[in-house]
Amino acid sequence: DNFSDNEIANAIDLAHEYGVRVHITQNTLIKTEEMEAALNNAIKMYEYGADALIIQDRGLASAIKKIIPDMPLHMSTQGTVYDIEGVREAVNAGFDRVILSREVSRDEIADICRAAKRELDTEIEIFVHGAICICYSGQCHMSDFIGGRSGNRGACAQPCRLPYSLLLNGRDTGAANYPLSPADMSLIKHLRDISEMGVASLKIEGRMKQPGYTAAVTGMYRKYLDFLFEKGPANYHVTEKDKKYLLDLFNRGGSCTGYYQMGNG
Repeated sequence: DNFSDNEIANAIDLAHEYGVRVHITQNTLIKTEEMEAALNNAIKMYEYGADALIIQDRGLASAIKKIIPDMPLHMSTQGTVYDIEGVREAVNAGFDRVILSREVSRDEIADICRAAKRELDTEIEIFVHGAICICYSGQCHMSDFIGGRSGNRGACAQPCRLPYSLLLNGRDTGAANYPLSPADMSLIKHLRDISEMGVASLKIEGRMKQPGYTAAVTGMYRKYLDFLFEKGPANYHVTEKDKKYLLDLFNRGGSCTGYYQMGNG
């Protein structure tokens, strides 16, 4: 279940007591008849003290900026921004931070960070751990076509994670049972590079995951960020024990670096 109003207000207060910011995902695509309710929800989050809203719908973002102009907005990774022109467009639309698409490489991230720092007053966040879509992030219609549950509406049933037979001329090829299900991304080994290129924040996937998973993965990245800042880049390394721990938390047949190193396997 989602949070009730009281739960989310209390959660924001609790987080703020510990100096933790709360960014609310309101990143589904909004239909015309839903806009009033979406705006009322944004106003409510503002009144509760939320520190930012994560949005992909450009129309919703524009309407929020008219009503509560000092509400910080973050462009969702589902906004599929993968180049500096997309970042520039997001900044012009009033976004304070851009969470890049999952389909960008290390070199592309570095170029975007350099240009954003040079030209734009905005923060860049990247996806570092969790599920990779078989399609462009947030743009898949497979779940919608099969079961009427749209990933663009926050309701993906993840049919890509199911087993399929791959047929050639009607015969089973005996290929992998899960041909549409990539291993999860894990970039914990690359935090030194990510920090040096100027990325402001790390996105760790937690949707539909157990609270223990979300807390443990976040804690592990916090541990290694602290290690990096305290010991210095030259001494940075991740132990085999901690790599195994991350895999033990949730494992789709190992982990990969996704498009970061263009490992399209």
